[in-house]
Amino acid sequence: MFRRWPLLLYALAATLLVVALVREFDDPEPTRTAATPTARASASPMPTAEAALTPIPGAGPGLAVGITEFNPNLVDADTPAPEPWEQVRQAIGTLQPEFFRLVIPWNLLQPAAEQPADLNKPETGCMREVGPCLGWVGVRQQLRALATRQRDGGWQTLVVMTGTPDWAASPPSGCEREKTTPRARAPRPDALPAYRQLILDVLKVADEEGASLHFWSPWNEPNLPPFVSPQRAECDADSPSLAPAVYTELARTMIGALDEAPGEQQVVIGETAGLLKNTKLVTSVGQFIEGLPPDVVCASPVYSQHAYIGGDDPVEQAATALAAHGCPEPHTIWITETGVGPAPEEYSAVADPAAAGCRDLHDRLVQWFNDPRVTVAFQYTVREDDKFPVGLFSTDMAEKRPALAEWQAWGGGRPSTAPPPASAC
Repeated sequence: MFRRWPLLLYALAATLLVVALVREFDDPEPTRTAATPTARASASPMPTAEAALTPIPGAGPGLAVGITEFNPNLVDADTPAPEPWEQVRQAIGTLQPEFFRLVIPWNLLQPAAEQPADLNKPETGCMREVGPCLGWVGVRQQLRALATRQRDGGWQTLVVMTGTPDWAASPPSGCEREKTTPRARAPRPDALPAYRQLILDVLKVADEEGASLHFWSPWNEPNLPPFVSPQRAECDADSPSLAPAVYTELARTMIGALDEAPGEQQVVIGETAGLLKNTKLVTSVGQFIEGLPPDVVCASPVYSQHAYIGGDDPVEQAATALAAHGCPEPHTIWITETGVGPAPEEYSAVADPAAAGCRDLHDRLVQWFNDPRVTVAFQYTVREDDKFPVGLFSTDMAEKRPALAEWQAWGGGRPSTAPPPASAC
């Protein structure tokens, strides 16, 4: 069952207090187009031992490594892939991440309200429209591939939900960009049961395929208009942010679903983009956290944050806003998206991405290692998104980026609390 003890502690603390006296483009995540896949779904689950709930890394010096990668052919530990894919698969194996981030695009999986989400939906395996392409059989194959890695340890998974289906989207309102699409708008209240069911369906397929999904985050980058729009009712940076209220309903729905589901799951709050200044279209990290109610912000001892290399480190702003809530347990922070390269400024807060390089990545990882509040950093992604080029291999997988060796030095089975490695750049 979902671990509710942070909420219980918060309620107890509140009771005692009373008694005592009283990227810019529409889809920063890779677009995936259905096609005939090269892999087939198996008729029976892969046998794997159910992993125990991984203890959340405690505050203090140390830094565990995680990755985001979409194509399961690059994740599967048992099945070699054709070149140039195989060299990337081997590199991921050498990296040995302790954590893995799985993005679930609701809008692509359930385009019609009357049909359940299709977790066997074939994908081309292209990067958006760019080849080479190596297809797969939807979320099910992603989970099957994940299970092959989890059997050998590590790869504890954070599932992140994103993308509102057209049928579930609220109507246009407030201060929106001209190119806003329904996938960016908040789900209507009557669509939340379908969101809840998708969570339960993913857990069910994970169980069938032998994968463990312990950590869950309600929505990707809720402080940005490509994911929650509008951010404000009026086109004025001083207009109150609408994003915390939208996120709160998603978080409460997820908490209820995880509470109902068998097994041990832990919600992780946040996934905010690392933007530190309020604008008419953007909610800063601090303002977003300030707007969350106690039952949401205190529901998890972990806050997840995005922070690309070359931009300001958002950890201090996030930690200050979190501490102001006075939760029973102080938060640690997971950097669930980072990388070095020309990431679009809108999503990364990197004003001059060409000025940042692999050495800057190393210095920031050392900084996070020494910051007791930061415990995990996730590279985004392994194969590079051509419109968000911060990966470890070029989109055509012909070129290794310098950052690959750096991440392998930090991973590779190295204990997260071991002294930082020398720069591998």
